Amino acid sequence: MVRTLYSFCMWLAQPLLRRKLVRRGRDEAGYRVAPEERFGSYAMPAPPPYSLIWVHAVSLGETRAAAPLIARLRERLPGMRLLLTHGTATGRAEGAALLREGDIQVWQPWDTQAAVRCFITHFRPRIGILMETEIWPNLVAGCAAMGVPLVLANARLSEKSLRHTQRLAWLARPAYRALAAVWAQTAADAQRLASLGAKPEVFGNIKFDASPSAAQLAQGRGWRRAAGRPVVMLASSREGEELMLLQALQQFKAVALENKAQSASDLLANGIQWLIVPRHPQRFDEVADLVMAQGLSVSRRSAWGDMPVPADVWLGDSLGEMALYYGLSEVALLGGSFAPLGGQNLIEAAACGCPVVMGPHTFNFLEAAELALSAGAARREGSLPDALSAAQGLVQDDAGRAKMAAAATRFAAAHRGATEKTAAAVLALLH
Repeated sequence: MVRTLYSFCMWLAQPLLRRKLVRRGRDEAGYRVAPEERFGSYAMPAPPPYSLIWVHAVSLGETRAAAPLIARLRERLPGMRLLLTHGTATGRAEGAALLREGDIQVWQPWDTQAAVRCFITHFRPRIGILMETEIWPNLVAGCAAMGVPLVLANARLSEKSLRHTQRLAWLARPAYRALAAVWAQTAADAQRLASLGAKPEVFGNIKFDASPSAAQLAQGRGWRRAAGRPVVMLASSREGEELMLLQALQQFKAVALENKAQSASDLLANGIQWLIVPRHPQRFDEVADLVMAQGLSVSRRSAWGDMPVPADVWLGDSLGEMALYYGLSEVALLGGSFAPLGGQNLIEAAACGCPVVMGPHTFNFLEAAELALSAGAARREGSLPDALSAAQGLVQDDAGRAKMAAAATRFAAAHRGATEKTAAAVLALLH
């Protein structure tokens, strides 16, 4: 009865979803691609039943996490055909690089009974692997009814998300109980998932198994050597954090106007080249406009040729190049952690050997953040101005920065292995 009411609400919400897709499509063309797939209508013919391994990676972070698992499954299952689904345009764009001949990429179905039924009957996957957090009641129930084992891999659940989910426990608990398996990142995640009815095992975090692009790292480090000044990056920044940084830079500018003995540009940067890489690509233009509104010059990655173009602020307006940006940077400030947004993933920074300074808000990646702090790979500060001071101190401390970089590399290497455990568990379910 409860899920019937939920299903009716999701059916009623379909026109709202269509309007939302139209609005988002104005800013991101990816949302205009194949919108009918979200409602269970597919242009491609149905594949043979039980020929596909289905992986659902809702957005950019989940798609990157899925990459090492997909690669390992291909090794263990020669000739594997992949069905890859997403919920966001950035996830779908990132996922396109993971496809091989015979693979299929479509949107996740909207969680109505009709769309879910059309999705499952059309593709008939051998197994479904949901990455990290994506639990939809009708999707779980539909897979159970049609004999498709559905698992939650690299599973995480923060305290904040648990509190929100518990408000809908009458809907969430049956969904978590119906999953064929749950493989959690940490013991704390497993405990929270178990409180919702899941039966989790702790496998670790697959993101530790992703290897950064060696070519990008080499290019970034080459640019760092040629830059003429150290680079500090605000990595995966979220709304509001860029303005905090720019206001701090404006304070440097004010000092420069009072101090005639030094050039304004040197004092503006305080000897540092600042780089901002926004988390969401639809905000690239917004952040560029924000920089210029502060009276600062901006140079965008998309306009660089063989070398970055000098400016007060560099803007990383590209996708799939975080290894390049970490290679370019002496220190990274962790986006999402200076406003109460839960932080972003710092594992990629560690794998690139880039020291991290984070803010007080890392509840979405709490254990990884605490482990990085304990390993000496990261520092935590109470505010963005304090983090800027810490970053400036590290820039001037070659030995301390090198020690953090080495600790970051060791930290990333020490926590690998979740991909192999997950792939073995998937094969066990298949067999």
